[in-house]
Amino acid sequence: MMQGYIHSTESFGAADGPGVRFLIFMQGCALRCRYCHNPDTWALHGGTAVTAQALLDTAERYRAYWGAAGGITVSGGEPLLQIDFLLELFRKAKQRGINTCIDTAGQPFTREGPFFSKFRELCTLTDLFLADIKHIDAREHKKLTGRGNENILDMLRFLSDTGNPVWIRHVLVPQLTDHDEFLRATRAFIDTLHNVQRVEVLPYHALGIFKWEALGVPYTLTDTLPPSQARIRNAEKILCKTLKN
Repeated sequence: MMQGYIHSTESFGAADGPGVRFLIFMQGCALRCRYCHNPDTWALHGGTAVTAQALLDTAERYRAYWGAAGGITVSGGEPLLQIDFLLELFRKAKQRGINTCIDTAGQPFTREGPFFSKFRELCTLTDLFLADIKHIDAREHKKLTGRGNENILDMLRFLSDTGNPVWIRHVLVPQLTDHDEFLRATRAFIDTLHNVQRVEVLPYHALGIFKWEALGVPYTLTDTLPPSQARIRNAEKILCKTLKN
């Protein structure tokens, strides 16, 4: 029986998709975001081995709280790194009538096989994608995360072509992502998509520094403060204006 590797679960998630959701945090991520608040999910090897059936059995204990809009959200780490397990999990979830959501940064996306055919099937089983745009500029994205963003933006274009609903998320980090030039470029890209239902600005915070320290990994943003309310409102004005779709 196939197993996936998870970092943890959360029973009553209210900020990762519509309604109340059971959150599943997968183990493993290839990005090294300088502001990551879950660096303990980075390691590709580790976590707790689980089956799709066991996860869904646990999730359904809380189904009475989900309401009409709730369900499960698979986050990480990066869930697409375990796409075979995701497919099994979502196939079984759909058999049980469970709403499905993926919170992804899109880094593993490629239009090459065998990933692409699996991703296309995953799209038919996914009710909502929560997609991070870490940085719109490829060079700055690499400075921020260690990887470029070309394939990530391509994933968003593909999801637009397939019509899969997407919520866009953008972490606002002073001196890194909080520049009007980049915010406007991000908005211009979003305007080329036809499936974006919501855009969310997530203010930078440093609440995960203790995890970096525990892992012995240097945290490079120790002098970075959260963005001011004025800058948050500015980003929301640019990014979250009325969607055309």
